[in-house]
Amino acid sequence: MEIKSDAALSAMREAGRVVANALAAVQGAAGVGVPLKELDEVARTVLDEAGARSPFLGYRPDFAPTPFPAVICASVNDAVVHGIPTDYRLRDGDLVSIDCGAELDGWTGDAAISFTVGTPYPEDVALIKATREALDAGIAAATTGNRIGDISHAIDTVARSAGCGMPVNFGGHGIGRHMHEDPHVANRGRPGRGYPLRHGLTLAIEPMFMAGGRDDYRVSPDGWTLRTTDGSRAAHIEHTIAVTEDGPRVLTLP
Repeated sequence: MEIKSDAALSAMREAGRVVANALAAVQGAAGVGVPLKELDEVARTVLDEAGARSPFLGYRPDFAPTPFPAVICASVNDAVVHGIPTDYRLRDGDLVSIDCGAELDGWTGDAAISFTVGTPYPEDVALIKATREALDAGIAAATTGNRIGDISHAIDTVARSAGCGMPVNFGGHGIGRHMHEDPHVANRGRPGRGYPLRHGLTLAIEPMFMAGGRDDYRVSPDGWTLRTTDGSRAAHIEHTIAVTEDGPRVLTLP
């Protein structure tokens, strides 16, 4: 587990800026009738123009049957995370979660957004709002002197209040020279437990809310996409942050 220098945090901020720009471009391009593959091309263009590479493209963790084939994860409606961009064309009322990463000059950023296309359903707006509140609570808990469990507990408190489930064993992670580093940042946990938060620790915090309230999930035949078991909608919002003596610093803002 690497504690980053202030110079490294500045470098990670530049990678995070690329991620933020890519997500903004994707959301701007999303609309009724737009295929998910086209959104992937939009993100590729942003990364290419910034001289960044994608840590998603070709990534293959132990659970995956094949390397990931895109630079974004595009998860629609009941898809929680890891959706593969396909020829599916967005429809009015779809709830879309886009996850994107960028590696620039040896440092990595990772973030995700959720939004609706066309006419939103009120329950989807509420789900996205709750997920964003959980992320904000987790970030607020990422202060020196706290522990990983304090972040987890803050996210879990919002989830329970909103009646939302979260997929078991999936959560945030350390990040820096690689997209996934120690420590694991669970979305459920006990306060005061886990790794102590120190200046220079960088984390990707990412609540994943499932509206049906269940914590179980199913994996699609593609071997990547996680879906709710009851068909309920899901939202996923993420930021890369740095723990600093002046409070948490979000590295993936525009």
